[in-house]
Amino acid sequence: MIFANNFGPGIIPDILLQAAAIGTMALGATFIIATGGIDLSVGTGMTFCAVMAGVFMSSAFMNLPLGIGLLLTILVGIAIGLVNGFLIAYLDIPPFIATLAMMMVTRGLSLIISKSSSIKIENPDYSAISNGRILPFLSNAALIFVVLGIVAAFLLGKTLLGRYALAIGSNEEATRLSGINVRLWKMLVYVTAGIFTALGAILYSGRFGFVQPAEGLGMELQVIAAVVIGGTSLSGGRANIVGTMMGALLMMTLTVGLQMMGIPNQWQLVVTGVIVLLAVYADILRRKRSTAV
Repeated sequence: MIFANNFGPGIIPDILLQAAAIGTMALGATFIIATGGIDLSVGTGMTFCAVMAGVFMSSAFMNLPLGIGLLLTILVGIAIGLVNGFLIAYLDIPPFIATLAMMMVTRGLSLIISKSSSIKIENPDYSAISNGRILPFLSNAALIFVVLGIVAAFLLGKTLLGRYALAIGSNEEATRLSGINVRLWKMLVYVTAGIFTALGAILYSGRFGFVQPAEGLGMELQVIAAVVIGGTSLSGGRANIVGTMMGALLMMTLTVGLQMMGIPNQWQLVVTGVIVLLAVYADILRRKRSTAV
């Protein structure tokens, strides 16, 4: 009854605001999973980008202008994607191991650079990126998420990046034999995901106005769940950007609902883990049906 009373029309804009960061990161992860890869570093990578945004724009550090700080933050995301892509595409390190290592590296760097303390970003324009309202009924973060979803759908459906990502996921060897530089395009996929990770970091830290260096660990589960629930196959070769966006909204709606019901954080993690398992099993069933046809 309490849940029903709290869950009114006013909660919908809040869910959209909270889903924007996770959803943005999930858009980038969709390209990676479409190739048959995985990115376990997306959560801590987001935190590292947010910490660096604090370093660039906080008055306690470099205090750079907003535009320069945002550009440098995106470059940090690109650097994470480049390293991940190089390790996987050119050194043939399995994506699970490469991104697991990156998860630990970015988490450690976040704690070292911030000295394990939160970083406050006082710039009101930075906060307005997420919390402001160009449209009276929708936060800027939600609006940016929708625009980025349109961009991601265009990249997936209308550019070589999306087509080759799906081709690599469907049959990497056949794609290579057709003359496509699989290594290069696979690295570009991880760079693209790095850009979306940095944008997610901006939306996430801008919403609160400060950065907690210990955050981010565990967000990769929410991101992967959003992508798989949305219809992207973990085995690669099939992706759905709109589905990813709906998956992110579903995950955040569930999280908010559990919080309103007073479910402890520990049990929220249990529920998230179960959802990931169910999403993966649903993907297995989809593949079996498609194979049987």
